[in-house]
Amino acid sequence: QVQLVESGGGSVQAGGSLTLSCVASGMTFRINAMGWYRQAPGHQRELVARASDGGTLELADAVKGRFTISRDKVKNTVTLQMNSLKPEDAAVYYCNAQYWMTGSDFWGQGTQVMVSS
Repeated sequence: QVQLVESGGGSVQAGGSLTLSCVASGMTFRINAMGWYRQAPGHQRELVARASDGGTLELADAVKGRFTISRDKVKNTVTLQMNSLKPEDAAVYYCNAQYWMTGSDFWGQGTQVMVSS
């Protein structure tokens, strides 16, 4: 099992920046990927960015050029740097960790990001 704790959400004006951080604990040696999802009211949870074993980085089209994801496998952390934020980026952001062998997903408690226009 893996426990995920997020930090860094908050409120910012459009065009501003926020950094989200997530630290994993527990059976972290089995983690194959860590990333961030978001869910806005009335919308499904969607992938924002993911960093997988082997160095693969994925970014949703909506955030390419504005968001950056980085993962530290030694420290068991994943960080999402969000720049040029838009009102449509406002959502609850969830940290995610995956075990590929078992198909398991682990989730953080979520952190709110608010962007005012």
